[in-house]
Amino acid sequence: MTFRLFLLVLAALVCSPLPASGTPTPPLPRSTQYDWPLAPPHPVVRPFQPPSTPYGPGHRGVDLGTDLETPVLAAADGVVAFAGPLVGRGVVSIDHDGGVRTSYEPLTVLVVAGQRVTRGTVIGLLALGHEGCVAAACLHWGARRGTEYVDPLGLLSTGRVRLLPWDG
Repeated sequence: MTFRLFLLVLAALVCSPLPASGTPTPPLPRSTQYDWPLAPPHPVVRPFQPPSTPYGPGHRGVDLGTDLETPVLAAADGVVAFAGPLVGRGVVSIDHDGGVRTSYEPLTVLVVAGQRVTRGTVIGLLALGHEGCVAAACLHWGARRGTEYVDPLGLLSTGRVRLLPWDG
């Protein structure tokens, strides 16, 4: 793990409340209250890879490919927990109902800590600073419940099932 990544992980842990010890993590809320943080197209160029230990290797979010200076949107209603530079990159973290915190980087930040946002609010513009991005620019979108990193794509509603397999 690079020192820069270590600092990002450490800052993420320090900047958020911890759940009570031994409390089981309830499932993520799956509803239409969450939406993509970028307008289409927004290909997933690097998937979520959960770490096996709190400080182990992994990819604690997804990378979405798009263009530089694309508006980045709040994925759901919430309160901005952090907005500003972190290890040389603009970062926004938003606390949502159900104990979920989403994070977005690298950004030119357009919101302030304590600000209430609604789903679709422009929280920043995508900036340079995401190493290893295979697109013109990449948004790193992360999600956590307590101290557990979760796949932010699991927050998105897949809609209703219209057709089911038939064995008859």
